[in-house]
Amino acid sequence: MRELGEASHAAVSAPGDSPFTSFAWLDTLERTGCVAPERGWMPCHLSLHEAGEIVAFAPCYLKGNSEGEFVFDHAWARFAEGSLGISYFPKLIAAVPFTPATGSRLLVKPGHSRERLLPAFAEGLRRVARELSASSAHVLFPTAAEVTGLCDAGMARRAGVQFQWHNAGHASFEQFLERFNSKRRNQIHRERREVRAQGVEIEVLTGSDLSAELADFVHQFYRSTVDKYFWGRPYLNREFFEEILVKLRERILLVVARDRSSGERLAGAFNVLGERALYGRYWGALQERNFLHFEVCFYSGIEQAILRGLERFEPGAGGEHKLSRGFEPTETHSAHHLEDPRLDRAVRDYLSREKPSVLSEIDAVRREMRMKPRPA
Repeated sequence: MRELGEASHAAVSAPGDSPFTSFAWLDTLERTGCVAPERGWMPCHLSLHEAGEIVAFAPCYLKGNSEGEFVFDHAWARFAEGSLGISYFPKLIAAVPFTPATGSRLLVKPGHSRERLLPAFAEGLRRVARELSASSAHVLFPTAAEVTGLCDAGMARRAGVQFQWHNAGHASFEQFLERFNSKRRNQIHRERREVRAQGVEIEVLTGSDLSAELADFVHQFYRSTVDKYFWGRPYLNREFFEEILVKLRERILLVVARDRSSGERLAGAFNVLGERALYGRYWGALQERNFLHFEVCFYSGIEQAILRGLERFEPGAGGEHKLSRGFEPTETHSAHHLEDPRLDRAVRDYLSREKPSVLSEIDAVRREMRMKPRPA
């Protein structure tokens, strides 16, 4: 990011852009060593220029593995290497490291047309992939409009699914609960009451409430979850949290659970505020308490989204347990270029069969939720 420079990044940034594509977020990942070639992420950012001036930018990385991406292509790699005898790595991706959050992957200078620049972006990815002898180029979690433009320019489209909360103009958490049947409403009320009956209080910190001092706590609860699972990877270090809590303090929303009597911090959730969405990124508990996860990760986030008038709350990948708490299956997108024609044909054939299955699953789960529809 330092090669690009903060001034050039600012030239292609707009107020509504994702906080994850901000210079502060991307640069901090690199400066603190969370993103580095030895960790499988070589920064290889792409910028588009016209008449000598930068008009667009995309965060890109040359990858030596498929970790930290959340669009799973391990089967593609096995097929390429086992059946075709070609190397799948390195590959080129346009994405935000370790972040399955939908947002524009091409930052466009105000006054320029994103639609016009998307074909150039697709061609730029193909050229860079060839120059670097990469097997492929992938754009992960772009907006629906971006993936359409990229696929019109020849890339293959893939559909995924995430559980997200969508705001229907709710005035309060209680109004949101009216969408559930009485059994489900009572269950959520009971879970929230039990958390407080255990002597837990919740506080929400953002802006000037945040300081580098909180980095130890955030890193501690982050590691408590990562270290719990065999597939967990500690992508982020303490230095990252220390810097980002200061650099992006207006965009960080930290939910903290404390013991009411001792004041001891029990658990936390690290969220990021966008212009129209709240993004849940990391959670962890230093002490186990019944229903604490739901309160800190889900209910507090929904309350904050309602309070701030945000359109949606994206709590991250996975977790069908989110369904019974108001999170709806939502289609996500990615676009793919495979350099080898044989691999390209095989992947496109697979995607043509995968997408109807994904969309059918979304429809089936929505019907199963049996919630009252969102108001028009």
